[in-house]
Amino acid sequence: MVFEPVVLAVIAVIGLISYQAFNNPELKYRLIFYPYRIKETGEYFRFLTSGFIHGDMQHLLFNMFSFYFFGISLLYEFATASGSYTTGAIKMLIVFLGGIIASDIYSYFKHKDNPNYMALGASGGVSAVIFGSIVFSPFSTIWLFFIPMPAILFAVGYLFYSARMAKQGTDNIGHDAHFFGAIFGVVITLILEPSSFGTFINGLMNPHW
Repeated sequence: MVFEPVVLAVIAVIGLISYQAFNNPELKYRLIFYPYRIKETGEYFRFLTSGFIHGDMQHLLFNMFSFYFFGISLLYEFATASGSYTTGAIKMLIVFLGGIIASDIYSYFKHKDNPNYMALGASGGVSAVIFGSIVFSPFSTIWLFFIPMPAILFAVGYLFYSARMAKQGTDNIGHDAHFFGAIFGVVITLILEPSSFGTFINGLMNPHW
């Protein structure tokens, strides 16, 4: 296991808050993404705090597993490009936290008049980190349940899962946020590190998995 303090610290904070919310409905309600209440009360903090709670342990583990691998990769890519670990960590956090917020914007306008819609989870931020990492290295190898695969294939599967769950609409997880988080991740990565565009094209032209 790679000891990456910034990534592990994020996982620890989200894990702790999520675990507390599992057993505390009041805390969960206070932090959850609730467009109707945001419109009525101006509680815009929910755009961010909803990313620190999850529907169940499986949801939490899947998101944190994905964030662990791709968060480390993205941090190091930014750090290598800038020549500074601190800069790399800051940029990775911008992608992750910004992804949580940006990925909920579509859902806010879609559901702001629906008092029954609520969503939670860091999936939008995780999607942003995944696709930000893939910009730098589309054919890097990850292990999913002990099975190696190219990162870009994992990303496609991640979005397929998200689209399927969003269509079912059987839980309070913000599956719609996955797609928009992914788009944000690509755009913000290119903004934060413009040279990554050339790296991405070169990676696609020269697969090395």
